[in-house]
Amino acid sequence: MSMEISKLAFDLTDTFPDYEKYGLKSQIDRCSISIPSNIAEGSSRTNKSFSHFLDVSLGSSFELQTQILLANYRKYLSDDKCQIFEDMIEEFQRATMVFQNTLNKD
Repeated sequence: MSMEISKLAFDLTDTFPDYEKYGLKSQIDRCSISIPSNIAEGSSRTNKSFSHFLDVSLGSSFELQTQILLANYRKYLSDDKCQIFEDMIEEFQRATMVFQNTLNKD
């Protein structure tokens, strides 16, 4: 799910104007990469450590969500696509929090 969000983010930012290359595009690209990367890195750790990496991944997802809203405000993203993107991010957040709770039970 996190990889799909990241791929969608890259597809979106590829359509941004050139002057956003070091602005919103860069921010969205970096935080969208952070989401699956932190999950991957944490998966080889203890449950407690993995939970921390999931926290970082979740933080990046909330950051991405904010940036998607800004992209919509700037008209780089339609209202419909923004809603689809937000729904995907929120689904990821819910699923990750449920998974994280199972890790913290140990």
